[in-house]
Amino acid sequence: MRAGAGQYALREMLQRKIGGTGMKLQGQVALVTGGSRGIGRATALAFAAEGADIAFTHYNDDARAAETASEIAALGRRAMQRPVDAADIAATRAYVAEVARDFGPIDILFNNAGINIRHNFEDFTEAEFDRIMDVHVKGMFFTAQAVYPAMVARGRGVIINVASQLAIKGAPLAVPYCSAKAAIIGFTRALAWEATAKGVRVNAIAPGPIDTDLVRQNSQEWQDAFKARLPIGRFGRPEEIAATALLLAGPDGGFYAGALLSPNGGDVMY
Repeated sequence: MRAGAGQYALREMLQRKIGGTGMKLQGQVALVTGGSRGIGRATALAFAAEGADIAFTHYNDDARAAETASEIAALGRRAMQRPVDAADIAATRAYVAEVARDFGPIDILFNNAGINIRHNFEDFTEAEFDRIMDVHVKGMFFTAQAVYPAMVARGRGVIINVASQLAIKGAPLAVPYCSAKAAIIGFTRALAWEATAKGVRVNAIAPGPIDTDLVRQNSQEWQDAFKARLPIGRFGRPEEIAATALLLAGPDGGFYAGALLSPNGGDVMY
């Protein structure tokens, strides 16, 4: 997201807070993985603007993590951030315990951390395949498992897993990524069957192409061609995915269980 757009979004959130509107997550604690940039950052700020204290992780992104934490604090909420590799289960569990100790029980998990490596199918190495699966599938599974018992004990909680529209349609040069994102959808639905009756709502978001670093790493020619194919004619903004996350996290999302919401500009219609 460009700096100007980010500053505008932050001003808008501050104005809403000062005006006393919203606050759908007042007094709650949210954990956002991959929260220093892109969709994770936008969601952390959206949750903070609605009253939640925010703990987030990042991967070797200290400068932007500090900026995001400052923006959360400017919204009047507590912020905590740590560099945690999503595939490092021990580090994830330790951070969840730290957040619970310092902020209180985690009410919302936004399971967002991700990675992509692009190759022809035949060129992927086992190490690359494992890395993509470990960050997305293993990381999301065990991060959810780390927060889940306390949610069940309190009889309430929200887990939101970030998949992708590519899990639905597939894509060239991204077979492990598409496979991992499809696994996240299956994981979400299976966990929802166990969790919903215990008061824990589990859902997924499958964003389409969003104006983030992950998309910008592609050539301008690729970006222009993709936009031309989209009915909406542009890439999405991180704040538009954050709005979907807020719906699922807050009281307006109470009837969603095992759902997959896909804000994707018409790239996939179903």
